[in-house]
Amino acid sequence: MPELERCAAGTRAEEVCAIVARDGAMILEDVLSSEEVARSVAELRPYIDATKNGVDDFTGRHTKRTGALVARSAASRAMIVHDAILPAARKFLAPWCDTIQLHLSQVITIQPGQKEQAIHRDRWAWGTYLDRALQPQFNTIWALTDFTRENGATQVCSGSVSWDDARRPTEDEIGYAEMRAGSVLVYSGSVFHGGGANRSEHDRIGVNMTYTLGWLRQEENQYLACPPEVARELDPELAALIGYARGSYALGYYTPPLPPGEGPELVGPEWATGQSREGSRLGTGELFESLNEQVRGTPDA
Repeated sequence: MPELERCAAGTRAEEVCAIVARDGAMILEDVLSSEEVARSVAELRPYIDATKNGVDDFTGRHTKRTGALVARSAASRAMIVHDAILPAARKFLAPWCDTIQLHLSQVITIQPGQKEQAIHRDRWAWGTYLDRALQPQFNTIWALTDFTRENGATQVCSGSVSWDDARRPTEDEIGYAEMRAGSVLVYSGSVFHGGGANRSEHDRIGVNMTYTLGWLRQEENQYLACPPEVARELDPELAALIGYARGSYALGYYTPPLPPGEGPELVGPEWATGQSREGSRLGTGELFESLNEQVRGTPDA
């Protein structure tokens, strides 16, 4: 059974990225204190309790998936921008994008009686259309309870990042992300993995926070999960991370649908939150100038 490498919470982003690139997954131990774990569970518990079970075998008929965490939980926001994770996410994805964005925020509660989830790759959210040399995701599962093999610790096939999409693991190729509450499973979108079976009498609760390239469609639509009237209360860095900033030189700009003469043309998404409004203006000429800078390295003379 393959074992995941384990590192302390303060491990440098470069080292985390190197392990994830090589093995597809690793564990950062004790990132959250017991007090932070308890606060997170307390904030999320009302939403978890109100969530219905999945409706098919993949989502889990004894599994609850609770989303919109940016809008609902301050503790979840802190996880998204945590110093142990966000710098590594940015570094890991940097070769393929200008900016990264939050792809998904979800509490996964695996209840007693849940069977193993089918082994899969998270990058299949975009089908199999993306070039295999491109890494589209940097993912995390934050343990809010202890993860054990008995209660549904995530199945992970360490080293499977180079496997063909049609490959299916043998039993001896599947490991388990057993870890203490407060620890974090870090994994790429290319590693084969799946939720474990819960044969215990207690829930296994994990928070799935994933990041992707700024030019890809998000799995969780953050503009609906956290609309402008909610996003304007967020820290600007977090607002930008969930999509209220351009994904590249022009990706995401819009014209506010206001009466004639009452609004600007071509502004960045941050305009909708009232953050950096002057800096969000972008004229058509500037769009092409920015493109020239990216393609040629310098602006036109």
